[in-house]
Amino acid sequence: MSFPRDSTDRTIVNQSLEAAINIGLAALLAVACLLILWPFTPLLSWGVIIAVAAYPGFKKLQHMMGGHSVYAAIVFTVALLAVLIVPVYFLADSLIGGVASVTAHFKAGGPIIPPPPPSIATWPLIGAPVAKAWLMASRDITELLKEYAPQIKAAVPGVLSATAGLGATVLQLLLSFIVSGVLLANAQAAYELTRSFFNRLFGEKGLEFQQLVGTTIRSVTFGIIGVAFIQTVFAAIGFLVAGLPAVGLWVVMFLVAAVLQFGVVVLIPAVIYMFATATTTKAVVFLVWCAIVGLMDNVLKPILLGRGAAVPMLVIFLGAIGGFIAMGLIGLFVGAIVLSVGYKLFLAWLEETPMDQASEHT
Repeated sequence: MSFPRDSTDRTIVNQSLEAAINIGLAALLAVACLLILWPFTPLLSWGVIIAVAAYPGFKKLQHMMGGHSVYAAIVFTVALLAVLIVPVYFLADSLIGGVASVTAHFKAGGPIIPPPPPSIATWPLIGAPVAKAWLMASRDITELLKEYAPQIKAAVPGVLSATAGLGATVLQLLLSFIVSGVLLANAQAAYELTRSFFNRLFGEKGLEFQQLVGTTIRSVTFGIIGVAFIQTVFAAIGFLVAGLPAVGLWVVMFLVAAVLQFGVVVLIPAVIYMFATATTTKAVVFLVWCAIVGLMDNVLKPILLGRGAAVPMLVIFLGAIGGFIAMGLIGLFVGAIVLSVGYKLFLAWLEETPMDQASEHT
């Protein structure tokens, strides 16, 4: 018995319409979920990255604590918070101390900025304008402010925005450490979930791609972000011993530049300042120390990046810049790692031959 053609066509239309409605509702739900979670994307991304990168070390800590994952996660989270809070405390103390010192000099009527050494005026190209501005600032800071008022006024919004962004980044880091601790406390469940997700996406090669993502995250985290932090610690020691003003600001600038692979750019003006204001011996020692800090990544990166997980520096740079534009300061770290993971997955996908893909479906 056959159904009339009109009835069959009507059934097909109804089924197609129902399928389109279901797909539309599913897409609408997915978009709504993404919009709700979008403000938390940097926080969640950085938390996942920290958890994946720290998992091998966390397993050792868990073994030392008798296999208690919750206790190990608490200890790990507290340690991470301490690593962040201590530098932030010294940074804030340095900035507050600098402001207090300037205020005290201003109230006392003395020079806030010492006069420039005579040798600065002999520098090629920049010597004369730098010496003029410096001398003006040492004699009367208000006169300097009046002369450069338009430039200062234009820079104030950017400075305030950067300050607010730095505070928001610190808060995001604190929360992301807590997220990573929660993920590590439930590491087995998170592993099963991600394995199911990769199997759903890539089929039989899901486990291979899952391992590739983990290897890339650890490689870039330790090889790029880790090296940048190590360099920053040594640079901060040099800045403190040398007695640079506003050490906290120098440290933040160097950390950002180190992630972008241009840490030496921040060291150059610091060395110039030391040669202009300190004794020759002290300036030369500082120069040698800065050279060691600048060359440190050439030794550490091959060790920490690991074999088979190298990512081109252009990918790191684009990821850091794009992440900074999209997410703010925390995007410097998240963007570099996320783009590196995408790059490695793309290469792995390209390496699959049509024969391999055909065999998966047979």
